[in-house]
Amino acid sequence: MISHISGEIAYCGDGFVVIDFNGLGYQVKVTTTTLDELRDTKEMVKLYTHLHVREDELTLFGFRTFGELEMFKLLISVTRIGPQIALNILSQIRTGDLAAAILQNDENVIRRISGVGPKNAQRIILELRDKMKKHMEKFVPARTSNVNYDAASALVSLGFAQREARDAVEAVAQGMKQPTVQALIKAALLKLKEK
Repeated sequence: MISHISGEIAYCGDGFVVIDFNGLGYQVKVTTTTLDELRDTKEMVKLYTHLHVREDELTLFGFRTFGELEMFKLLISVTRIGPQIALNILSQIRTGDLAAAILQNDENVIRRISGVGPKNAQRIILELRDKMKKHMEKFVPARTSNVNYDAASALVSLGFAQREARDAVEAVAQGMKQPTVQALIKAALLKLKEK
């Protein structure tokens, strides 16, 4: 089993990077976020990996953090969620936000992820909720606020994308001493209208 790989980025493709390790090029599938981070990197990188074995192919999936890798493994343990769907999910939502949505039974947040329908959203919550309680500290930083999460969830229910909503809430929350959900939503809406 390959648990991680370190090396220089030799090439970035559509949904993957090739990491040069001792003269060998390893093709590693990554999230769009990781791909964006690595595209112009000239230094050594380290990716935590999962080797997915099928009858006709071996595929290496790579993640910048161990928490992302752990969430990926949890997602592929869900019925009808394969590695490509799991990678797609992690390309659109941070692990902490996904973990919080699962714990709070927030199906709307998960359904907003493209490629995840209502049945898969229910399955993810149902099959991962108990596992998430045991492993929550791996996914959510201590500074994560329920107020921020609730405000971002409200924006998602209004039709905004998860990342867009979360980024707007986090940006406006920095300037508030004791933010309330309502205050964060109002300020974030104003910020989103500026774009």
